[in-house]
Amino acid sequence: MSATRETDQDFAMRLLLIEDDRDAADYLRKAFREAGHVVEHAADGEAGLALALDGRYDVLVVDRMLPRRDGLSVVAELRRRGEATPALILSALGQVDDRVMGLRAGGDDYLPKPYAFTELLARVEALSRRAAPQAADTLYRVGDLELDRLAHRVARGGKDIPLQPREFRLLEYLMRHAGQVVTRTMLLENVWDYHFDPQTNVIDVHVSRLRGKIDKGFEVPLIHTVRGAGYMVREGLR
Repeated sequence: MSATRETDQDFAMRLLLIEDDRDAADYLRKAFREAGHVVEHAADGEAGLALALDGRYDVLVVDRMLPRRDGLSVVAELRRRGEATPALILSALGQVDDRVMGLRAGGDDYLPKPYAFTELLARVEALSRRAAPQAADTLYRVGDLELDRLAHRVARGGKDIPLQPREFRLLEYLMRHAGQVVTRTMLLENVWDYHFDPQTNVIDVHVSRLRGKIDKGFEVPLIHTVRGAGYMVREGLR
C-alpha cells in the first residue's frame, strides 16, 4: 500500500471499485492508492456483488453501466440483503431523474461523469466518516430504564427485560436520541436499513410490542408517540 500523503481521515479506507472500463479502473486504483487507501477491483456487476457481500469495505465505488449486472442492481441487491456499506455511484447519466433513481436504488451518493478525482475522493471520504463507528456511550439511561450495549441487556427498575434483536436495536436508537422526536424515516434507515418506505405498519407494530415490554406495569410511560411526527423516549410525559 502506498501512503504518499496524509488524508483528512488519518486512516486508510478499504474501497471496492466496481468498474468495467479498464483505463478508468487503472486510473482510479492508482489515484486512490496514492491517496493512502486500499483498493480492490471488480470488472463486472456479478463479481462486484460477490466481493461486496463477502468482504468488508468502508465504501463502494460503483459504475452504473456494468456487464452481467448493472450498478443500480448491484446496490439494490446489497440493500435487499441487509448490506449497508456506503455506495457512491458513478455514471455518465447525470440528469435529476437519473440521480434520483440511483439514490432510490440504495446509493448514498451519485457523481455524474466527467468528474474531478479530488471531488470523488472528498465524497468517498465523507461517506466513510459518516459510516465509521463513532465513540459512543455503551450505557444509556432514561429514568429507571437502562440499556447496556456491550452486555446486550435491558432492565427497568432493576428487572431484566428480554428483547428480540430488532426490538433491542429499535430501543437503542430511541434511547440514543432520548428527548428528541425520531421520525419514521429515521427508523426505517437506521433500524431497518431501508432507504425507501415499504408502505407497511412494521414500525408501528414493533413500537407497540416494545412499549408493551418497556412500559407495561410501570406508572410512568417512557415511549411516546408524537402525533404526526414520530416517536420519542422521554421521562415525565403522559
